[in-house]
Amino acid sequence: MNQKTPTVPEHVMPTPTHGGEAPRPPEGAKRKSGKGWIWLLLLIVAAAAAYYYWPKGSPAEAGTAPSGGGGAGKKKGGGGLAPVVAVKVTRGNIGVYEDDPGAVTPIYTVLERSRVDGELMAVNYKEGDIVEKGQSLLEIDKRPYQVALETAEGQRARDEAMLDNAKVDLRRYQTLLAQNAIPAQQLDTQKALVAQYTGTVQIDQAAIDSAKLNIVYCDIRAQITGRIGLRLVDPGNIVHASDQTGLVVITQMEPISVIFPVEARKLPPIATRFNAGQKLTVEAWDPDGNRKLSVGTLATMDNQIDPSTATLKLRAMFDNKDNALYPNQMVNTRLLVEEKRGVVLLPTAAIQLGATSRKYVWLLKPDSTVTVRDITTGTSEGDQTEITSGLDAGENVIMTGVDKLNEGSKVNVAGGDGGPGGGKKGSGGRRGAADQSGTAPAADAQQGKGGKGRGGKSGGQHQ
Repeated sequence: MNQKTPTVPEHVMPTPTHGGEAPRPPEGAKRKSGKGWIWLLLLIVAAAAAYYYWPKGSPAEAGTAPSGGGGAGKKKGGGGLAPVVAVKVTRGNIGVYEDDPGAVTPIYTVLERSRVDGELMAVNYKEGDIVEKGQSLLEIDKRPYQVALETAEGQRARDEAMLDNAKVDLRRYQTLLAQNAIPAQQLDTQKALVAQYTGTVQIDQAAIDSAKLNIVYCDIRAQITGRIGLRLVDPGNIVHASDQTGLVVITQMEPISVIFPVEARKLPPIATRFNAGQKLTVEAWDPDGNRKLSVGTLATMDNQIDPSTATLKLRAMFDNKDNALYPNQMVNTRLLVEEKRGVVLLPTAAIQLGATSRKYVWLLKPDSTVTVRDITTGTSEGDQTEITSGLDAGENVIMTGVDKLNEGSKVNVAGGDGGPGGGKKGSGGRRGAADQSGTAPAADAQQGKGGKGRGGKSGGQHQ
């Protein structure tokens, strides 16, 4: 069969080329490829512009410093005003404390030892019990001392009979001497014999008393009232009066003392008040300073300063009814040296620290604008600080949200203890000392360049 060759239309026939050149693509395909590159280039340019011009960071960092009546950035629920938390300056009392490490030291500690030799027969206490003074604790075999007592009593009876006979002879010799029946020397000899027997009877009595005392020592009793420790010797063992390890330890727990050193340069105000008869309160805290264990009073001061440490040891007494303090326990002591009354107080977290240790606060005005106010501080205790100048009781100070503030900024008081529009629950920042940083005022901060605005680091810290 004859196979027909398919007919190809002329408009799709390849155009012959000279020199073996490849056929050129159609014009429509070329135009389509060129438009794709243009769209890709436009997309890259748009992304770069968006990245360059898009705002970065907070308004304070982006250079959008608020005007006298404007906010510090767009915030939900604030109408464009910076949300802050304000606290009210109050008037109250604050204590001046001396903090030092100390060690719990019992007033009395007794190591019970045996005063006689013998076998330990019985233990009459339970380890860890509170024992009373005079309570029986241990019993040592007393039978050898009972035998010694009986022996001494027998010897005394014999010697007393001999003494009585010597006294009868003495009276007889005195009568005979008056009749010149015997020489005087015989009477003198008899007097010496009576004195000898008298001494022998006294020795016998001493032996009896010694045996009775040893029997008493066989019953070991508590010398003080306190907590008894673990026994050091088990029943059945032979104990000796010369043993240095002892049998058991008793420690007085109520009351108990804490001894702590104080630097010599800090002693004058303490000594002045103590010598005047004032009761100075001492608090005992755990080593981490998180929990107060007990409260006592300063009892005594040592009579000399340790030259190696330039410190003087002080002893504070604690009732310790709850047994919160244990002997040799390490604690932190807080001695109340003075209590300042009726001073101006402010939460420490609201105090900002500027250049050259300058201390200031952001003061909230009645028109909801803020201004910088320099202050001086005194005693700090806990989360409160004494303000010696710069603030009065009743004024309101910004505590959180200070990193968004500038001089004259208008703010939205979202919570805190005071200020116009303040609520009970803050929503503009973390409460308390969690937010202690703040942007330094214009006098202390440097203006950034470009789109960065003010420096990112906080210009305020609390002390």
